Amino acid sequence: MSYLHFERALMTNLEYSLRKELLRVSRSGAYACSTLVDCNTRKYHGLLVVPIPEMDSENHVLLSSLDVSVIQHGARFNLGLHKYQGHNFSPQGHKYIKEFNADYVPTTIYRVGGVLLKKEMLMQKFEDRILLRYTLLDSTGAVTLRFQPFLAFRSVREYTHENGTASREYQQIDNGIKTCMYAGYPELFMQFSRKNEFVFHPDWYRGVEYPKEQERGYATTEDLYVPGYFELSLRKGESVVFAASTSQMDTKKLRKLFDTEAAEVLHWDNFYHCLASAAHQFHYNTKSGSYILAGHPWFKCRARDEFISLPGLTLCIKEPHHFEDVMKTAEKGIREFMAGKKVTIDLHEMQHPDVLLWAIWAIQQYAKDQGKERCVTKYGKLVADIVKYLSANKHPNFKVEDNGLVYCEGTDKAVTWMNSTDNGRPITPRSGYIVEINALWYNALCFAADLKGESWSGAERFQEAFTAMFLNEYGYLYDYVDGNMVDWSVRPNMIFAVALDYSPLDAEAKKSVLDICTRELLTPKGLRSLSPKSGGYNPLFVGPQYQRDYAYHQGTAWPWLESFYLEACIKVYKRSRLSFIQRQMIGFEEEIAFHAIGTMPELFDGNPPFSGRGGMAFAMNVAELLRISEIIEKYKY
Repeated sequence: MSYLHFERALMTNLEYSLRKELLRVSRSGAYACSTLVDCNTRKYHGLLVVPIPEMDSENHVLLSSLDVSVIQHGARFNLGLHKYQGHNFSPQGHKYIKEFNADYVPTTIYRVGGVLLKKEMLMQKFEDRILLRYTLLDSTGAVTLRFQPFLAFRSVREYTHENGTASREYQQIDNGIKTCMYAGYPELFMQFSRKNEFVFHPDWYRGVEYPKEQERGYATTEDLYVPGYFELSLRKGESVVFAASTSQMDTKKLRKLFDTEAAEVLHWDNFYHCLASAAHQFHYNTKSGSYILAGHPWFKCRARDEFISLPGLTLCIKEPHHFEDVMKTAEKGIREFMAGKKVTIDLHEMQHPDVLLWAIWAIQQYAKDQGKERCVTKYGKLVADIVKYLSANKHPNFKVEDNGLVYCEGTDKAVTWMNSTDNGRPITPRSGYIVEINALWYNALCFAADLKGESWSGAERFQEAFTAMFLNEYGYLYDYVDGNMVDWSVRPNMIFAVALDYSPLDAEAKKSVLDICTRELLTPKGLRSLSPKSGGYNPLFVGPQYQRDYAYHQGTAWPWLESFYLEACIKVYKRSRLSFIQRQMIGFEEEIAFHAIGTMPELFDGNPPFSGRGGMAFAMNVAELLRISEIIEKYKY
């Protein structure tokens, strides 16, 4: 049995199949995403969704979906599926699905009477282009295929509705057409690898509904424009490739292009290979350089997320050149920020006080993977310059106090990864001496000294100050301390003081912190963002936006945090905890086939059954599961 294989009984059960999504991504930033049965359930879903930087910073749905019909002996069988208002599904093409397999190129097999049709889908690696290959596996005679494109031409955050402004104009091109609904948008090119007939039959399909948006408390319906349909015939054993793109193709090259792109697809035949393939979905290249997207479908390139994700998404899948490409772009932005200049790269939230510390942590992982000598050559000066900049208190919100600890102002603005807000103010305000920022600062200072071949002379003094500030009588660390304000909440941020290579805690304190994290924060899907015993515990990430915002860091579980927890387990308990760590990883493996297949969602509920929530794919989760997998493998031998 294949690793990611779904039988007919599962695919035709919409209660089951509509919850499973498939995401394919190009490094140009374009993506294709829908459910396994090709029924869009989010406004972010679409067969061709592309960034249009000339318009704004959002992605835009050009081609929402493509309905394919099988016509034989005068009868037409539509394989498409759309949800309309009132829980109406039409045309219910899912009932023809025989099986779905995603171990290689995602493949759907349809059976319509004696007709067996295979559909394969992939995105071109560096272009805004979706490729679909249809192969007639079996038939008693020639079959006509009809293709109806559903067009949206809108931002992923908006809806389109029937209107008189939308252009109906189109032009015939090589084996297809090009069209553009609204001024300012790029033209959409839809082409086939063989001759076909396009029949102009414009119409609006009204009241298409997206239930995922209803769950999230948003508007749910839109209208989609269908300009007409394409028709062509196939005989048994023949294939046709369909391409939708923002640029025209030589259709004679479409078959070879599909084969070439398919040959580079990583197999989804086990947990590790799924994560390695998912890692590629976060790489994003623009004219300004190389980046890591924080996630899909609504995330941007955020500095903290990029630096935390970078080692796992590159070094842990043996791609150090991608680490260097991304860091080259990031270094430009870091130096612009430290010089007080406008940051010209497309990396957001560079101003937060922990970002430069995470950049040093990422470089530290590079040193472990590629060797200290190479690291010094490539990044030694950058690390030294960051430490010098921060030590001199030049950062607008990073003040090194006389006791050596770092003070940050976070009362009015969220300054850490716990960044949910309400009317612009942090829901989880963390201000003053913040535990993980100080742990990261100690780690950065020790690592910077090590790159010079030295030991940091201030380590002992810092350790004493850190312990006096954060370690309480119950054996765990305060989340933050600001004058007389001491946060007693049991939160996962203290785990970094144990997991980082250079820790300001002694062995006894490390064990105590780790054990409390185990008792109060550990779940099968990650560390909770707040203990159930602490005030304000809210573990369910459901409901409208404001409700989800208030739950975001108040008890939900995060897989990337558990990676640091498991790393801390290894450092404190060595090999004696290895079997426990391997068992914990099983809880993540089962999620590979549960939400957006082959990847990890943003977060999970903090209470059973620990349902996956939020964005369908989250870079830090995928990255850190790859990194802890590598650490486990090294410890096994």
